[in-house]
Amino acid sequence: MTLAWIVGATAVGGVLSVAVAATASLTFLARASGRLVAFAVGVLLAAALVELIPEAAQRLPVRDVGLALLLGLVALFALEKALLWRHARLGPQGPAGVRRPVAAVVVIGDGLHNFTDGLLVAAAFLESPSLGAATALAVLAHEIPQEIGDFAILLEAGCTRRQALLLNLASGSAAIVGGVVGYAALQGAEQAVPYAMAAAAASFLYIAVSDLLPLLQRETRPLDSAVQLALIGAGAVVVAAPAFG
Repeated sequence: MTLAWIVGATAVGGVLSVAVAATASLTFLARASGRLVAFAVGVLLAAALVELIPEAAQRLPVRDVGLALLLGLVALFALEKALLWRHARLGPQGPAGVRRPVAAVVVIGDGLHNFTDGLLVAAAFLESPSLGAATALAVLAHEIPQEIGDFAILLEAGCTRRQALLLNLASGSAAIVGGVVGYAALQGAEQAVPYAMAAAAASFLYIAVSDLLPLLQRETRPLDSAVQLALIGAGAVVVAAPAFG
């Protein structure tokens, strides 16, 4: 019965959040995908700096968290370089995922984040059903703005609406896998959770700083720059506010 609750809760947090985000992002928000990149920057930075890194630092020495972040950033740089090299060999007619390496980085990073969410939901349900339900609700609350940001990034990277939906569903399904893994091998999963958190944080920081902020810096008009700052702040507040509530 506990496993059924875990699978149901992670499906709601990982897959239903994608459906809700898609309903918004692929309708009226699709026209504002460029604006939503700024919102996504705030969400990614807050998720990494306010949620994931502090949580990992509570379970690991700070130096180990820093090392995991460093390795994650270097690995993501190498991954993007490899994808760019492959794109150069294939030419402009290659598939969309190769034309825009950031799409692969987004999916991998979000998949790690969702997998970690699944582990945490499983651990909470094994502690008590009420704690599991509260954790699942918290996951759903932060996943919806996260997925809206991901849709904006993927659309900006050149993905079609269908590709963006399928890629986000794939990364969202990692929450179910994390829940099952957490239930089957909780002790091992608990030891891996902070490292997965640090890896997810590294991916969010890498995407925000290396791929998205340079896009925003192209806009130099004062009014548009002010709107960008407001959207970055709004994205950060949506994610960070529960941590200070």
